[in-house]
Amino acid sequence: MSEISDLGALAVETARDAETFSAGVREIAAGAAPETAIPLLMLLLSQLQMSGARLGAVQDVVPTERFEADPGPETDLDALRTSLANLFEGIDDYTDLIDPVTSVELARGAISDDLTDIVQALEHGLVHYRAGRTIEALWWWQFSYLSEWGVRAAASLRALLTILRHLRLDVDDEAAAEAEFDALHP
Repeated sequence: MSEISDLGALAVETARDAETFSAGVREIAAGAAPETAIPLLMLLLSQLQMSGARLGAVQDVVPTERFEADPGPETDLDALRTSLANLFEGIDDYTDLIDPVTSVELARGAISDDLTDIVQALEHGLVHYRAGRTIEALWWWQFSYLSEWGVRAAASLRALLTILRHLRLDVDDEAAAEAEFDALHP
């Protein structure tokens, strides 16, 4: 398979993953099933991380034009950010390392901000993809994955896993003892 057809296949897969992630986050933000929001977002983020890893694994994609074609106005995502912040009220903020390789400096993060910024980056690439600018879309997705959304997706996934861990494992001693007894004495 030639490099161009490999990149074409990567673009198709990445566009599909970007659409799936964006649609999923928007549906979750709409609040139809808040009780499943955390596990569903964990699945969406994990799948997206696999897509990003494919982007990171290929040689740098270089656009044919020196300057990015104007994709038009960016979508206003303030409503999405607000809906996600409302969904995660009280558990939205987390602390993360700015760069775990070079520094121990901490930064504040918010799941709602991360998810919204990821959607924005993915949809920016989708505009190029849908306009037939496949290499431009791949360049954008690869660049934004390596520079921002890959890190934000990983940080959000870790924060969500930590929240889920607390929800599922932080039980009082009596409930834990009863569960252990029931498990050992069927």
